[in-house]
Amino acid sequence: MGRENDGGVRVGFLHMWYLYVLLCADGSYYTGITKDTKRRLHEHNKTKRGAKYTRARRPVQLIYVEGFSLHGEALRAERKFKSLTRKQKEETINAPLRQ
Repeated sequence: MGRENDGGVRVGFLHMWYLYVLLCADGSYYTGITKDTKRRLHEHNKTKRGAKYTRARRPVQLIYVEGFSLHGEALRAERKFKSLTRKQKEETINAPLRQ
C-alpha cells in the first residue's frame, strides 16, 4: 500500500496536505492533493464529487500518499509526479519508506 504518516494515523491532519495516487480499474493512475485522503477516496469511488476521470474508471484504490506541511509544496509535488513517465511513477510508488 502507499504511504501515510505514522502507519496510517493522520497526525496533524488539519495542518497537512497530502499528495495521493489512485490506481484506477483500467490500470491508469490518477494523482491529486487533499487534506483528507479517506474522504477523497470515498468521493472518487462513491460520489459525484470524485474527478470526472475517476468516475469512469471505478473502483479506484489508494496506492500512494505523501504528506506536506504547505499547500504549495503539495502542488509542486503533484506537478512533478504528473510529469514523470509511468516507469518513474511506479518506482516512486514502490520505493521503500524514507526514515
